[in-house]
Amino acid sequence: MTVHVSPPDHALHPPGAPEARHDIIDLRSARLARHLVLFTPAPGDLERLLDETRAALPGVADVSVVRRVMTTNPDTVFAIARRETYDARSPRGEGLTAILPLNEAGMQALLSGTFDASDPDTGFIALQHERPAGIYLWVIHARRRLAAAVALMLQRISTPLCRDVDLFARAATAEGADYLEGIGFTRGAAWRGLRAPGLHMFHRSEPAERLPPYDSHRPGVTGTSVSVARTFEDLSRVIALRSAVYMAEQACPYEEEFDGNDLSATHLIGYVGDEPAGCLRIRFFADFAKIERLAVRAEFRNTRMAFALVRAGIELARVKGYRRLYGHAQKRLVGFWSRFGFRIFEGAQELVFSDFDYIEMLLEAEPHPQAIAIGADPYVIIRPEGRWHRAGALDRSKARAVTRPSVGAKAAAR
Repeated sequence: MTVHVSPPDHALHPPGAPEARHDIIDLRSARLARHLVLFTPAPGDLERLLDETRAALPGVADVSVVRRVMTTNPDTVFAIARRETYDARSPRGEGLTAILPLNEAGMQALLSGTFDASDPDTGFIALQHERPAGIYLWVIHARRRLAAAVALMLQRISTPLCRDVDLFARAATAEGADYLEGIGFTRGAAWRGLRAPGLHMFHRSEPAERLPPYDSHRPGVTGTSVSVARTFEDLSRVIALRSAVYMAEQACPYEEEFDGNDLSATHLIGYVGDEPAGCLRIRFFADFAKIERLAVRAEFRNTRMAFALVRAGIELARVKGYRRLYGHAQKRLVGFWSRFGFRIFEGAQELVFSDFDYIEMLLEAEPHPQAIAIGADPYVIIRPEGRWHRAGALDRSKARAVTRPSVGAKAAAR
């Protein structure tokens, strides 16, 4: 089977029906899922659903093949029903979704082009107790509202064994490719050094090497990571961290530490595991960015937290197009800042504030190859700070029809 878009009311997403498109991450939400039921179909119901699917998707595997796959791993094929019509005593599916959790041999075959999705070798399928090497979207046949069943399918494959496993799919048509890319897949797949430009891939594992240093934190991650502060709770973490370091350790007065610039700056939070361990502030001016307020909790100073925060701050400023990074270094820490390329420049001034002596330092960086500038994708520019590499809520909103709701409301009020 392959991912395919057929005429309206059929598999995946009908052309011209943007209301059915969703970002695959958002589809995890219970709000969408609660209106649908996903269940293992009875033999007769499975055969009927496959016949209906085959009418929309020529080439769908025979029922004997599907049953063989389900015998190998029952968590592969699910019927979809609307909750209001679902009867547990006699369940009847209205749509069908199927996945293939592949082991390493299966992924080798998929990426090398020798995998037969219409009659998959069950030796390629991971068993229920095994962690898959990759998950292949075998088929989705869902009319209109049922398309949100992808949310429930994602919940099914978000168990500890599967939650970090990447998803793979093949689009049989241009419309199918458009659907996949609309829900967060990228064209072209890679796995263990193998590449398959004809496949689509959705990264769930997000290995550290694929993440920018200023957006590397995920809940449950081990080791050192960094994230941009985006919520009031994040700002509370920043306040707590700086209070512990500057006010408690360095006896800095409150009004000097919280100087009125925190709401006009970008803050980075460093984590060790899930524990906030340090922070950094960046303020942006016409032709330079100022790196400041680096703070690391005493118990984490034996880690690389300070280095991770500074490198993340430099990278974030460069992506925003800044090549001149400026800071006030405590004189005793000039050597630390020099490691990142900062230098005391000609005419640098010395200054004293909050009872410490400082000197101006400057880093002149190379242009970033992906620096954001006018002419870039406008949807990238309106994404959340530090999340320019991921589609955001406004990217997804472009799939909705233009309705100008406030204009319509004003007209109706006249």
